[in-house]
Amino acid sequence: MCEGWTVTDLIAHLHARENDPLGALSLLVPPLKEVAAKRRRDLMSTYGFAGVVARVADGPRRTSVFGLPGVDDKANGVEMYVHHEDIRRAADPIPPARVLGQDIEDALWGKLGMAALTFRKSPVGVVLERSDRPGQTRRAKAGTRTVTLVGLPSELLLYVFGRRTVADVRLIGDPDSVTAFESQNVAV
Repeated sequence: MCEGWTVTDLIAHLHARENDPLGALSLLVPPLKEVAAKRRRDLMSTYGFAGVVARVADGPRRTSVFGLPGVDDKANGVEMYVHHEDIRRAADPIPPARVLGQDIEDALWGKLGMAALTFRKSPVGVVLERSDRPGQTRRAKAGTRTVTLVGLPSELLLYVFGRRTVADVRLIGDPDSVTAFESQNVAV
């Protein structure tokens, strides 16, 4: 679901993000992208695909900022979930959503505060509503006209992260508001 990336690119990105400060910095500093790309190619050449997957599965090194107590969970829970689904849902046909369980759905619901940043330029108000707990909502943007996005927290998170074509989310609102919302909210 990351256009232009292969699964190999995605795994190398996850490793670099956690364990290669230059690789992580390249996400924010465009001139470093080619240097980081070379480092990812070297990583794959040294460890191979399975080796890099194993390194990612082992988690960040203790010397990484992500290795600090509590940082890995806070910084990587969403990242790992979204990229796991990027790989799963790139299949044709798209597989159904996984049953993640209430604890994970609750944890992902807690991460949806970031929707305010994603939808800050929306021409209409935006509300997120849990389909597993009707009535439990979170306002992402105020507005006189509102579109409500309804889905499991895991699906809402995918939608917020721009995976809108594969997220199981319903948009509820008057047709003009929904059209305005969809036309202004492109993938992040």
